[in-house]
Amino acid sequence: MNRINLLRVIGICTAIVLALHACMTFYGDLIRPSFRASDLFSGEIPPDKAKLAAAGGLASFSWDGDLLANYAAAMAGGILHFPSIDAGGRASENKTVQAAIIAALKVSPIRPALWLTLGTLQAQAGAAVTPAVKMSYLTGAVPIDVAFSRVQTVTSGAAATDEEVRLLAQSDIRSALANRSRYEPLLIAAYVQATPQGKSLLLETTEVTDPKFNEILRRY
Repeated sequence: MNRINLLRVIGICTAIVLALHACMTFYGDLIRPSFRASDLFSGEIPPDKAKLAAAGGLASFSWDGDLLANYAAAMAGGILHFPSIDAGGRASENKTVQAAIIAALKVSPIRPALWLTLGTLQAQAGAAVTPAVKMSYLTGAVPIDVAFSRVQTVTSGAAATDEEVRLLAQSDIRSALANRSRYEPLLIAAYVQATPQGKSLLLETTEVTDPKFNEILRRY
């Protein structure tokens, strides 16, 4: 009898756990922000903090990769679009959002745009961005807007000194050149703001891919 009772208790506990998991999943689907990391680089406006409150409460103990990633991306969009006025507030917000992104990536790491978002925040904080940028390349393809933002991140910082990143970044530059009518002024602006290593990366890639545009860059 004791063994039968034990099995019943185990069965009931299992059923309760499964029911709770199903309820959390359903609730997570309802409150999950529709804002994704890729939206951050295409000019989409993130939801305001009030709309994120429910998602934030669930994200603190959820293992839903989509919920965690979208919540972290929306938080990042909030501080990038509407940064705090004082430097101390910006630094604190940056640190908090980086922690949320890292938590999301631990659960669901195959998110190239979210890795780039982490790198963007690290760059603002004056931290090394090369590992995050490299993971952005190694975890999958990205839309053209994300690819161009990655070019800006690579060419404006120390990531342009990493040989593997330089090789990977050439595909982003070629993608932008394939849409030259849209990205030509943006590539020129990226070149003007680039480090010496970033400038050499842009020149080396365009020299082979688009010699005429390479000549334009060399005038700046």
